[in-house]
Amino acid sequence: MSKDFDLVAEIREDRGKGASRRLRHQGLVPAIIYGAGRPPRALTFEHSKVIRQLENESFYSSILNIQVNEKSQAAILKDIQRHPSKPLIMHMDFQRIVEDERIRMNVPIHYTNAEEAVGVRQEGGSVSQLITDIEVSCFPKDLPEFFEVDIQNLGLNEMLHLSDIKLPEGVEIPALSQSPDQDRPIVSIHFIKEVVIEEEVEEIEGEPVEGEEIEGEEVAAEEGAGEAEPGKAEGGESPKE
Repeated sequence: MSKDFDLVAEIREDRGKGASRRLRHQGLVPAIIYGAGRPPRALTFEHSKVIRQLENESFYSSILNIQVNEKSQAAILKDIQRHPSKPLIMHMDFQRIVEDERIRMNVPIHYTNAEEAVGVRQEGGSVSQLITDIEVSCFPKDLPEFFEVDIQNLGLNEMLHLSDIKLPEGVEIPALSQSPDQDRPIVSIHFIKEVVIEEEVEEIEGEPVEGEEIEGEEVAAEEGAGEAEPGKAEGGESPKE
């Protein structure tokens, strides 16, 4: 069962980009909540408190209790917009939930015993996590905080699929319900191949490549081999006047 998080919100009346910009300058996050057969409601949250909540992975896949004045509404986070270069939350979307209606949520996958896996410890492979979360369908009370997948027995060049995830009662993976072909791999173990790129040494016109002699110099060197340098006697000493 997922954790519960409490958020305190204020109703906002101003709409539009200009109003949202002013709210952000005041340290607030503009948001909207919708669903459960009720009209959408514009809200604001304190940015500093939201940032702290978002540090917890479970926040993204848990039931959230949003308190507005004296009323509390159960909801889930459906979308979050972040600033592209600053640690700022620009906007958040929440969906109201009711106990007797199924919801769809992305739930994280935790892979355990990766270092102890057969394909790693005994065969020298590396673990490749192909997906880190999966969308599920369930009633709010059955929403899991995360899935745990043990890969200790996974060997080299082997993989696990969506169907290998152990689902709690009442939880479904919609992708598997739609078609068996959607049973895609989630984790594998294989060798990491190193690709070595060799740089070619290009010969500059008029200059020899390093280690190569010009043909004329090579011939002259061969012809003059064993002769003393001009001005020197044999043995390498200069003649005395």
